[in-house]
Amino acid sequence: MILLDDVTLTYPDGDARVTAIDHVTLEGRPGVLTGITGPSGSGKSSLLAVAATLVRPDSGRVVVAGTETTGLSRAEATRLRRESLGIVFQQPQLLPALTTREQLRVMAELGGRGGRERRATVRSRVDDLLDAVGLADIGDRRPAQLSGGQRQRVAIARALVHDPRVLLVDEPTSALDTARGAEIMALIARLTRERGTATLLVTHDLVHRDALDEIVEVVDGRASLLTIRTR
Repeated sequence: MILLDDVTLTYPDGDARVTAIDHVTLEGRPGVLTGITGPSGSGKSSLLAVAATLVRPDSGRVVVAGTETTGLSRAEATRLRRESLGIVFQQPQLLPALTTREQLRVMAELGGRGGRERRATVRSRVDDLLDAVGLADIGDRRPAQLSGGQRQRVAIARALVHDPRVLLVDEPTSALDTARGAEIMALIARLTRERGTATLLVTHDLVHRDALDEIVEVVDGRASLLTIRTR
């Protein structure tokens, strides 16, 4: 579960401050894919950054998997992100020299101790995730050998390596055509349900709205719930 409770965020603008998020309350529940939409500059990305504990709000609470994050130190916030949050950025940000399988293994081994048993567990988990996102047969390819949709699938699998309670996704279809975008949205929806993650997904349009369980619109920093679906 993730909860943003009466969150406000402002940025300095000369002698004044600009409000990016204006008293927003938003809850992401396990197994539910919540889409966050709205016009450019409305505060969507700021909202996701606050949810990811990358930016601390001026006021309000952010609770991730039962932990209130607003009072955490930088080290504590980093540990929380590693253990409870999966983040998929707008650009996959894959390491060019690493194969698909290695991208996931590096993430899986962060913060963990070595040992033969752990390495075997990591290998098994990575193989399971590659299978879950439909990339089991191309685990030895590097990013330059993958299509845009395949790179996005790698990024999604990498975000799920630590079995996070919360998944945050920023514009996953922005660089894809409609067909590939639909595949990625369907994949995220399926993994959200199967793995029980509370997923918040920022999107600039609603072409793929049928994949979403809830739709929240953000305008001028304020959020309103547009749609709730029961599947």
